[in-house]
Order: sequence, then C-alpha cells, then structure tokens
Amino acid sequence: MEESLVCNWSSCRAILAILQWWGFNVTVIIMNKWIFQKLDFKFPLTVSCIHFVCSAAGAYIVIKLLKMKPLIEVDPEDRWKRIFPMSFVFCINIVLGNVSLRYIPVSFMQTIKSFTPATTVILQWFVWRKYFDWRILASLVPIVGGILLTSVTELSFNIFGFCAAMFGCLATSTKTILAESLLHGYKFDSINTVYYMAPFATMILALPAMILEGNGVVNWFYTHSSIYSAMVIILSSGVLAFCLNFSIFYVIHSTTAVTFNVAGNLKVAVAVLISWLIFQNPISAMNAVGCAVTLSGCTFYGYVRHKLSQQPAGGTPRTPRTPHTPRSIMEMIPLVNDKQDKV
Repeated sequence: MEESLVCNWSSCRAILAILQWWGFNVTVIIMNKWIFQKLDFKFPLTVSCIHFVCSAAGAYIVIKLLKMKPLIEVDPEDRWKRIFPMSFVFCINIVLGNVSLRYIPVSFMQTIKSFTPATTVILQWFVWRKYFDWRILASLVPIVGGILLTSVTELSFNIFGFCAAMFGCLATSTKTILAESLLHGYKFDSINTVYYMAPFATMILALPAMILEGNGVVNWFYTHSSIYSAMVIILSSGVLAFCLNFSIFYVIHSTTAVTFNVAGNLKVAVAVLISWLIFQNPISAMNAVGCAVTLSGCTFYGYVRHKLSQQPAGGTPRTPRTPHTPRSIMEMIPLVNDKQDKV
C-alpha cells in the first residue's frame, strides 16, 4: 500500500513538474514576443540584459538568502577560464533567441530551434571528429527534412530572423560541447549555473546594449503611451525567465530522461499552438506538417540517445539509474536555450 502511494506521488510530482515547466517556458516565450510586437519595444539586447539581471538576483536570493540550494564552490581562476567562456556563449545564445523572436513567429522560431540536435552532432564531428551510431544519424533525417519543409512553406519568413535562430542553434550546441569539457568536475545544477553565468553575461552584454540600443530605449520611454504597465511586463518577463531556470532543475529531478525529452518536444507543440491563438500568425498545412515531422525526429533522437546510453561498449545494458539523478552534464545546464526554451 505504501509503495503504491509512493509511486502515485512520484507520478503526480512528475506531471506537476512538467506542467509548471511548460507554463513558465511558454509564458516567457509569449511575453518576449508580446514585448517586441505589441509593446513595440524592439530592443532584444536590452531585454536579454534585463533577463540576466533578474536571473542573477534570483539565483543569489535562492542560494545565499533562502539557502534553498547549496552553493557549488568554484575556484576564482576557474571562473575566468571555465565559467566566462560558457557565459559568453550563453549570452550569445539568449540574444540570438530574442533577436529571432523579433522578426519571425514563435511557431517558426521554435521549430528551427529543434534543429539543435543536428548542429550538436555536426559540431562534435567537426571539432572532435566524434563518430556516431547510424541510428543517431538516421534520427537526424526527419529533423532536417522537417526544418526544410517548414522553412520553404513559412508564410512569415524573414531571412534575418531565420539566420538568428539558426546561429542560435549553433550557439546552443557550442554551449553543450563547452559544458562537457569546461565544466568537467563541477556537477552544476541549473540554479548554480545561473548564479555564476548570469553576472558574467550581464557584464558582457551591458555595454553593447547601451551603445547599440540606448538612444532607442530612451526614445521609447518618451513616446510610449503606457510606460508603467509596459515596464511591469518587461520586468515580469525577467522574473519569469529566472523561474524557468528554477523549474528546469525541478523537472529534471522528477522525471526520467525519456520523459524529459518527450515533454520537451510536446512543450514546443504547446508553445506553437498558444502563440498561434494569441498572435494569429498564418500557418499553412504543409508548415504544420513540417513542424510535426521535426518534433517527431527530435523525439526519436532523444529515444535513441537514451537507449545507447544504457549500453556500455560490450552491449550489456546498464543498471537503470534512479529518476532523481541527473543523467548528464547536458541536463544540468540551463535548458531554456537548449530547447529555447529560455528568453
């Protein structure tokens, strides 16, 4: 009886974790699009900088004040040699995501971000000459095919937004590869990752944001009709961006790797549907088919990776790990930009 109650609670907790992750993720994406499109605040660098400031403050409160998570100590030298390069790529990743949201619909942007598994495989082969099982390569076929079909049939296609989203995929993949090498030995969770990376990212982005967008932001302040309500929305998006990172930590420790992967792809579908209901951007039938094919390929890719991770070199399956143990360093870094998720 007690075992049954424990199983039921674990299942309920996993469902709640996924739902709150979906809620924060979709809300952040929709709010960012609303900021660019409805509030006419067309300054992606500034929005990203605000998100970094909110995330840094939130991580400090959680770790230092509330002590909800223990601080993972990092040597001062490693902060510059390891954390700073990661922060730079992390910063580029977030900015490109916001830039793409300014120019293309959420549905198209989210579909393009699903191209990340393919860019990760390509970079690992190009940089490390790493070779992959044929099933991994086969799973990339529907991903690439779906992206091509979606791009060709996208009614609101914008070349600048498309390129920003594609380079965002490369930045996400680079972040993943760097995490495996630079963060070796540091078992970071998402909150500690934000604690160390967000201040660096703010420092990196603040000056370019002021130089490139400062005058435009000042003019917006003087010309926008509802400045206070608009500022509440912009700052709220930053707070929710931090909450998204916190929710990722919870969902990783409440689900299995396969469930996490499937839920991530379903989340993209939910974001596409909700964005269409709110912004009413035109989506053709073939465009929807391309999106579905891409998400199916991503799900298959995640399943293949999980199955291969359970088999050592000899082919004997490993003993399954508990759902509450993070499976890899890829799952410990902020996944908001892995699926873009974030900002």
